[in-house]
Amino acid sequence: MPATTMAGSSSTGNLHHRHHHCILFLLPCLQFALHLVNGGGIPTTLDGPFTPATRAFDRSLRQGSEDVPLSDPRLAPRARPPSPEQIALAASADPTALWVSWVTGRAKVGSHLTPLDPAAVRSEVWYGERPSPSSSGHPPHPHVATGSAEVYSQLYPYPGLLNYTSGVIHHVRLVNLTPATRYYYRCGDSSLDGGLSDERSFRTLPAPAPDAYPRRVAVVGDLGLTGNSTSTVDHLARNDPSLILMVGDMTYANQYLTTGGKGVPCFSCSFPDAPIRESYQPRWDGWGRFMEPLTSRIPMMVIEGNHEMEPQGHGGAVTFASYSARFAVPAEESGSHSKFYYSFDAGGIHFIMLGAYVDYNSTGSQYSWLEKDLQRVDRGVTPWVVASWHSPWYNSYSSHYQEFECMRQQMEGLLYQHGVDIVFSGHVHAYERMNRVFNYTLDTCGPVYITIGDGGNIEKIDIDHADDPGKCPSPGDNTPEFGGVCHLNFTSGPAKGKFCWERQPKWSAFRESSFGHGILEVVNSTYALWTWHRNQDTYGEDSVGDQIYLVRQPDECLVQSTTMTSPDW
Repeated sequence: MPATTMAGSSSTGNLHHRHHHCILFLLPCLQFALHLVNGGGIPTTLDGPFTPATRAFDRSLRQGSEDVPLSDPRLAPRARPPSPEQIALAASADPTALWVSWVTGRAKVGSHLTPLDPAAVRSEVWYGERPSPSSSGHPPHPHVATGSAEVYSQLYPYPGLLNYTSGVIHHVRLVNLTPATRYYYRCGDSSLDGGLSDERSFRTLPAPAPDAYPRRVAVVGDLGLTGNSTSTVDHLARNDPSLILMVGDMTYANQYLTTGGKGVPCFSCSFPDAPIRESYQPRWDGWGRFMEPLTSRIPMMVIEGNHEMEPQGHGGAVTFASYSARFAVPAEESGSHSKFYYSFDAGGIHFIMLGAYVDYNSTGSQYSWLEKDLQRVDRGVTPWVVASWHSPWYNSYSSHYQEFECMRQQMEGLLYQHGVDIVFSGHVHAYERMNRVFNYTLDTCGPVYITIGDGGNIEKIDIDHADDPGKCPSPGDNTPEFGGVCHLNFTSGPAKGKFCWERQPKWSAFRESSFGHGILEVVNSTYALWTWHRNQDTYGEDSVGDQIYLVRQPDECLVQSTTMTSPDW
């Protein structure tokens, strides 16, 4: 692996001392320790905190690429109504259930539209543990589940803007499944000629247990639908994950006018006279078709980003219509009753998906739900707790610098108190991994924060750091699209009295401006391997942009009693 992926360590110590907790899982840890002794070269968080490192930016990658046109075969309709398309899976709160979603019928774009009738077609999933003996067989599988259907509209009451109404969007929840088991299924309406999909299959996630984990968890953010996006998805697919985390900003449909045409990197720059931030909804349908080869066999868990807001109506009073309609998430099952935040289990990992664009204050419903959810976690069953939301709290790039400081101040203490292990975010179009940190202070019990907003979208890669000469934003910049502004000047340390550091902050371990995705492989209740794959690297086993073992220390990091005091900047 490249030497620059391994930031210098500021701490040293005895290998035996560092891995005293390996007695819990002796064989895997012993093999891992021998790997280190033999010069395996992969660092662990126990070797940190690391001296901040930045890999030099390759300017040939800055240009990015244009959006893939809807006429591309990967985005164009392949199924003829009433056959399903845009088939996607999502995990339920636990692996004994799973969501199946799809679209039937054709979306419409125009001025005066009549929506399709969602009651005119059934929502069925036929499934079983064996392949169907014949594609024409009826019933195709021994079990059938039914669900709900809906349509949504994106309406603009402004002259010259076109409206949109979707195809029929179906959601069916399969229950009483066996964890870690292969199932075969067909979805659609069995009463209609051609109403069922071709047979697909999926493997359920492992049951919650300290010795069972998803094989690989892919993490990607700010994906879009450009040539770079397709490279990211192709690379991700070759890594063969069993679960995908999509940390917001999926289609970038709002980089278009309602009339379509060509997407732009900056909507307000290119269309300064637009009466509202428009959104060309057929990009969602193209994205769903493009992702279907993955999402019809691997659960994809989403959380909203700012590009999913998509305001419509007079003054933009209605938001998130597409996000709310298109995705099934375990909101009811996890007790949140909101698609903007929820949780689920996959083997020994408890995943928490938080909303940065709904109320996150300590007096609100999301905070109350999060507190209860964290209190219910049994670390003897799910040792790992992984949280995700779109907008990062720790970020040394100029773009979105300190943008969600208000959310951090409201929620960080709660996550730290309950020992959250890893946090994934997007929003910033680059890669950055932090040292363990709490309240801007290096802390061996803080989470490892990772920004992975480099999926490949049309807005290009972020290259400026807030600590670069002349690149520090003003406190009036980076105003969030939701919530307040809580920008802070540092009160002590190297940047005392200033808004930005003059060198890479000590809580930033490694950063690089390249498109890519990440893979999390949990080994046992103590060790997890994190790998960041860059798009420009070959698909070889040793081609990685950043790689580190994340190590839990449950004996040293018990549930904390926290008070948010002035940080040691």
